[in-house]
Amino acid sequence: MLERFYPDEYWDSAYSIDFEEMRDKGYRGVLFDIDNTLVPHDAPADERAIGLFARLRELGMAVCLISNNKLPRVEPFAGAVGAQFIENAHKPGVKSYQKAMDLMGCTKENALFVGDQLFTDVYGAKRAGMHAVLVKPIHPKEEIQIVLKRYLEKVVLYFYEKQRNSEK
Repeated sequence: MLERFYPDEYWDSAYSIDFEEMRDKGYRGVLFDIDNTLVPHDAPADERAIGLFARLRELGMAVCLISNNKLPRVEPFAGAVGAQFIENAHKPGVKSYQKAMDLMGCTKENALFVGDQLFTDVYGAKRAGMHAVLVKPIHPKEEIQIVLKRYLEKVVLYFYEKQRNSEK
């Protein structure tokens, strides 16, 4: 039952993912969450985020932001990093993931998702049939509803890590 929340990969940071390897595996598009995935909650795009998106474009990969935040948060961030975006995405609903893939000209087979939350980001990507990459949150300061979800995520991640270690 918990497996539907398990990511396909778990990395320390969106900035530590080997996107060259992902491209070599056939991935051509990357969907990203913003807050606590690329920058701390409500922070503007920084040089690291801008550089990552430039590198992805150099690799020939399409990029799209998919966020449950509203337009005033998402649009300026997308403009700074040079990405398409979907705001008010209603993750973990599947429609916005599909719309993002359509914007990038990708399919569920050649697009991947990167986010920091299991119950919205990863679960939505898995429901959409995508490769889901979970990253550790950048900053501990979060809204109360997310703090509460993090306690449940710890339980799921415990069993995820236990299963992963038993497969090695």
